[in-house]
Amino acid sequence: MLEIVGLEKTFFKGTLNEKKALRGVNLKLNEGDFVTVIGSNGSGKSTLMNCIAGVFFADKGTIKIEGVDVGRMPEHIRARYIGRVFQDPMLGTAADMQVEENLAMAKRRGQRLSLKWSAQPEDEALFTEQLKELNLGLENRLTARIGTLSGGQRQAITLLMATLVKPKLLLLDEHTAALDPKTAEKVLALTQKKVTEGNLTTLMITHNMRDALAYGNRLIMMHEGKVLIDVKGEQKKNLTIKSLLELFEKASGSEFDNPEALLTVD
Repeated sequence: MLEIVGLEKTFFKGTLNEKKALRGVNLKLNEGDFVTVIGSNGSGKSTLMNCIAGVFFADKGTIKIEGVDVGRMPEHIRARYIGRVFQDPMLGTAADMQVEENLAMAKRRGQRLSLKWSAQPEDEALFTEQLKELNLGLENRLTARIGTLSGGQRQAITLLMATLVKPKLLLLDEHTAALDPKTAEKVLALTQKKVTEGNLTTLMITHNMRDALAYGNRLIMMHEGKVLIDVKGEQKKNLTIKSLLELFEKASGSEFDNPEALLTVD
């Protein structure tokens, strides 16, 4: 489904601030894989996701989705293949537009652009049904402006928008980090439901160790621009925070005395 080979990215090349963010990343996801991605700040997690999404191009390497090389496609073209939920609830939706108008745009992802961006009468029943599943009372607020909703409500709608038309790949960029714990738990439960029901190939960045261990069938840890650890199946199910840190120490060849600096436990 997703195949990344030899991905490299350097920022500020040739200057005193040169930063090698990705150092030959190789990664392959099969259809239906739900992969959690962890690592310290600067490990390359966000750079990897941005390269996949097309925010910027990699210096070297290839990115293929279902065999299609998307590595040099502009972001808006690549969006035909990708659904994405950002860390900031303010991103991913148009604040001044109604809930149904945002959903109507999402429903037309991958189609030829036209002036029919607004919701059509036949869409109302679908949108109402989908919003009701969120259990946030939004099925009665189709005409509400997105900007009037809470952060958790907006994030739930963004997740719905990203999956309304089944994407080839779903990217979740720390999508619960800006939410309070109770709301984050609801959004994660919704995420699990959408991923499972749609058999969605998913890449989820998180700084929360417990979430990384609890969700998905596979976990990768990035470190200094590389995939340092890649565990799946029963090995992942049996992982604990302690054993994960032990894997990190073994793979990196050094002890890690401050796990809180790597990622949070709460």
